[in-house]
Amino acid sequence: MALEITPILNEPVLTVTNTETALVIADIHLGIEWDLYRSGINLPSRMKERLIRIEGYIEETAPDRIVLLGDIKHNVPQVSWQERDEIPRFLEALAAYAPVDILPGNHDGGIELLFSRQKDIRVHSARGAVLDGVGYFHGHTWPAPELLGVRSVVTSHNHPTVRFTDSFGYSTNDPAWIRTKFNPEVLTEHFKNLDFDDKMIWADPELFVMPAFNELCGGVPFNESTCEDLLGPAFSSGGVKLEDAELYLLDGTRLGMLRNVRKLEHTRVRNRSGGRRRRNPESPK
Repeated sequence: MALEITPILNEPVLTVTNTETALVIADIHLGIEWDLYRSGINLPSRMKERLIRIEGYIEETAPDRIVLLGDIKHNVPQVSWQERDEIPRFLEALAAYAPVDILPGNHDGGIELLFSRQKDIRVHSARGAVLDGVGYFHGHTWPAPELLGVRSVVTSHNHPTVRFTDSFGYSTNDPAWIRTKFNPEVLTEHFKNLDFDDKMIWADPELFVMPAFNELCGGVPFNESTCEDLLGPAFSSGGVKLEDAELYLLDGTRLGMLRNVRKLEHTRVRNRSGGRRRRNPESPK
């Protein structure tokens, strides 16, 4: 069977099918309501609703495994009372359907202490892992070297969005999928001991960047961002081909290459002082 990476239409979730099917979800951020409460915003927990939503994906796709691509919990460095209560129930409920693989993110410190070891839940290295021929890493670290030797890599961490601004200055942020590749010139500087001429080591993988599952997390507008604005060393160093990235909305709309999306009349771009201005369509590019 040929490898297939397929987003679920209108949802920030995808399935990966090779010899088995994986349901992949990123940036759930359970416990964010407690953090918002400390800032004066009182919202009820939505853990139950999020679990029901994921159970709907499970019913639809019948996965062989569930891959949680980092930032399952929200609060750092502490673990809130909400997380101590909700995360064990959440993870163990998912493990009742299929084995759960956790690729920990920067918010997931200590998560291995929050579930029963008797359940089929595995926490992998923070630098990622290859599962059924596909590489996964959250994105707050450099990927593990073995991820460079597969054809497809899935990451998250940046909560990608596209921001559109109308002529009155009103903006909307829409979650987006990013599809691009690594920049081997930058990676060879970091992974100095790897032979990038060896196809077993460097397969020039396609990179898929997932939007955040939790809508309260906000996002990074890729059409307003440079490499330096993005999170994680692979992105901020230029190790990902940003301008060549393809952008897709959750409903499947293909916006095209990032370099062209930046040219849209109602896209705002950064100026050198760090502010934002509207691009004048008549100005020289």
